[in-house]
Amino acid sequence: MEDVNSNNSLLVDDIQRTQYPYVTGTSVIGIKYKDGVLIAADMGGSYGSTLRYKSVERLKAIGKHSLLGASGEISDFQELLRYLDELVLYDNMWDDGNSLGPKEVHSYLTRVMYNRRNKFNPLWNSLVLGGVKNGQKYLGTVNMIGVHYQDNHVATGFGNHLAVPILRDEWKEDMSFEDGVRLLEKCMRVLLYRDRSAVNKLQIAKITEEGGVAISPPYSLKTFWDFAAFKNPTASAEGSW
Repeated sequence: MEDVNSNNSLLVDDIQRTQYPYVTGTSVIGIKYKDGVLIAADMGGSYGSTLRYKSVERLKAIGKHSLLGASGEISDFQELLRYLDELVLYDNMWDDGNSLGPKEVHSYLTRVMYNRRNKFNPLWNSLVLGGVKNGQKYLGTVNMIGVHYQDNHVATGFGNHLAVPILRDEWKEDMSFEDGVRLLEKCMRVLLYRDRSAVNKLQIAKITEEGGVAISPPYSLKTFWDFAAFKNPTASAEGSW
């Protein structure tokens, strides 16, 4: 007689949870500054092409030394946070006076993303991981297929195309906190103007050696929509037919 329980377990193991993203967040931008790392993300959650949710938090503290921002599928980000909670709890249970740093968390995330990609069941996210430990600032990114790198400034989504050129021109290694926030706000304003999935409600988080993680309350940027190109976007096409 066929074993019903074994068949059920096979079915459970073969579940494909995210073959297409449903509720997604857009760009995340991270930079190093004089005292630590800053990461910015808006709070929009798009259901397909509809900007459905406007209070989705996509910046989270990971342990004592790390800060994570995610774009992509929100439910997959929640699954990743569950993995990371278990990782941090397991590390704390050793009670050896040591704790995971941002380099270790970034390495773990690259293994998770690459492993899921190899199973053709990826976690549909691009991640920015920053942190400070033992005086060393760390900033890296990893995408849904495990491609990862470290840099002084990183971005995901449309930020790769619209924000990174600004960061290359204006980022400086000894930037103050205030200058770093102004630079991130400039990038987020450009994304708001040009990315249909962006929403004018954002958070900026910082992490330093002394103060740990601090995530700002949600706030809006001052915007200006009276540019001629915004008022009449087809003007340049008139008379060309």
